[in-house]
Amino acid sequence: MAIQPILRYPHPMLKKLCHKVERIDQRILDLIQDLVDTMQHGPGSVGVAASQIGVTLRVCVVDVSKNRNGKDNNHGLLQMINPEITSRNGSATMREGCMSVPDYTGDVDRATEITLQFTNPDGTHQEILASGFEAVAIQHEMDHLDGVLFLDRVTSIKTGLFRRKNY
Repeated sequence: MAIQPILRYPHPMLKKLCHKVERIDQRILDLIQDLVDTMQHGPGSVGVAASQIGVTLRVCVVDVSKNRNGKDNNHGLLQMINPEITSRNGSATMREGCMSVPDYTGDVDRATEITLQFTNPDGTHQEILASGFEAVAIQHEMDHLDGVLFLDRVTSIKTGLFRRKNY
């Protein structure tokens, strides 16, 4: 479909709670393709949530397979409708960035392993166990669906937020 512009903080749409998708139709399939196109176009992007392109629906995509941190442990392109984390294990602090907050990165505590349920674009339900960088990326994108930015989760505004040198 098309690469969509990414909303930037402090755009109010980024703080909105996204609504559950009730029916998968062509509009949802087009949205997913837009998210994939937008993610693949973004510099170093491993995921995009619908709210980042101004759509308040519980849809996001994640693909860490081309990133050095995720290339050895991933499920490939995940196209997730109504994702839900059913369990979390472990904890680690990782540096995160976001296309909606392009000038900063920050240290964020996340679960290192998650069990996740979601619906695929073809309407089938899927459950996966994600770990490491992929688990972190999924949690980051799912936060967007709840109106939460990584800035809201930075370990310390004084010592855990960093100005990005290049993007």
